[in-house]
Amino acid sequence: MSTTAPCSLQLVAMQSLLSNQSLAISALEDLPRLSFPEFFMEAYAQGHTEVVKAMVKCWPFPCLPLGDLTRPPDLGTMKAVLDGLEMLLATKERPSHWQLQVVELRKVYPNIWTRGYHSMARISHPGLLNARPTGSGRSQSSGEQPLWIFMDLTIDRFQNEWQDYLVQWARKRKQRVQLCSRKLQILTGSASTIQKALLLLRLDSIQELGLSKFSRGGTVKTLAPYLGYMKNLQLLSLSRMSASCYTRSPKDSCKFAAHLGQLHHLQELYLHDVLFSSENMPAILRSLKPLKTFSLSSCLLTEDNLRFLSLCSCTSQLKHLRLRSLLMLHFSPEPLQALLENGTHTLETLALEDCDITDSQLSALLPTLSRCSLLGFFSFYGNRLSVASLHNLLNHTARLSHLTRGIYPAPLESYSVLDWWHRHIHADSWRFAQVRTGLSQMFREMGPNHKVQVCTRFDHRTDRGQFYSLAPDGSWVLTQEALPVLSPLPL
Repeated sequence: MSTTAPCSLQLVAMQSLLSNQSLAISALEDLPRLSFPEFFMEAYAQGHTEVVKAMVKCWPFPCLPLGDLTRPPDLGTMKAVLDGLEMLLATKERPSHWQLQVVELRKVYPNIWTRGYHSMARISHPGLLNARPTGSGRSQSSGEQPLWIFMDLTIDRFQNEWQDYLVQWARKRKQRVQLCSRKLQILTGSASTIQKALLLLRLDSIQELGLSKFSRGGTVKTLAPYLGYMKNLQLLSLSRMSASCYTRSPKDSCKFAAHLGQLHHLQELYLHDVLFSSENMPAILRSLKPLKTFSLSSCLLTEDNLRFLSLCSCTSQLKHLRLRSLLMLHFSPEPLQALLENGTHTLETLALEDCDITDSQLSALLPTLSRCSLLGFFSFYGNRLSVASLHNLLNHTARLSHLTRGIYPAPLESYSVLDWWHRHIHADSWRFAQVRTGLSQMFREMGPNHKVQVCTRFDHRTDRGQFYSLAPDGSWVLTQEALPVLSPLPL
């Protein structure tokens, strides 16, 4: 079958059939299987909700990939889909050609609707279809084939209209419907709202969990027992959380840590704008297995916290490390040096950004940095380096054979004393022009495979920065770009 759009004759025939709703629905019984995807697309696009409902009921493939249609469903279309699913669930003896088991609301199968019915028929979810529910308090009648719905769910005070309708629908049918969410974001501090959603979800389907904007005491305490059931969780992001929201006592921290310790597949941890007490961080992180990615940003970090991180098993085998917007101006360099020492044979990404690291601290770090032999990306903008220290840093990173991109700070000589404390504004243009003259030769020596940039302005509220790089002809190029990110979840 051709993978292109239906020819004009087919399209005219489908539109003619859809103009008569009763006739279109009755014709589904004899509609060839290979024509179902194209006919569904046309009915969906033209808003023929009754036809959509009827087609969902008799869908002849195991999966209905709604998320890969050209536009997401509106509330009316979602209601039609769910009404069709309701009719399917109510049918005790289904014809053999009614195959629907999974409704996929994520974008996971590019161009699946135009690749022909053979591609549609091959979609499967073998890992979950035969698995039993885990830990969410759900039950399932024996002998009944569940219906699976896959989506990336966001729990917020301001719910997406059709998402909210779908969740309410699934809650009333939780004996027959398995609601799965690979990416779950919780953006509300309401413990009751969170608990209702988690009781509905298939918790072992969650692989990425983002928690944000928590300020109420005990919110994470309510969430914590559910963490242990998220057996396949690989990424955890905590952002904009006050200290009171996840602990009221060291005992609570230990309970939270105990549930985190059950996450044997956790590989990535992102902490942004989280307020830790002196006891919280060790209590929470000590239970974690070695991570691949660790990001800590905009947190009140003490030197003791940093020393603990360097000794913690969760940072012993990192491939990607980011420390951003942490005030280290008066820290001893030893804790950070020890943390980098753990990654000399594993680190591929290293970002030490906007941490007020000074010349003397950098000098102590350079021998360890030079041994990070696998480093491919290095970002060091927003630190307090002189021109001489920047030259020294470039000399060391130039020897890292795998390094393909480096982002460096505009040196102190680029700013007036007042400007340094307001680095979201431009570096002084005349001062930086003098600095660039001395950097040109050094940048040329870095080699063609190493993209070198100087960041003269950055704003973490918008995640944008201003960068200078050296063009092949020796001129300097100014660009406005997004700041580099590590996380697939927005923070």
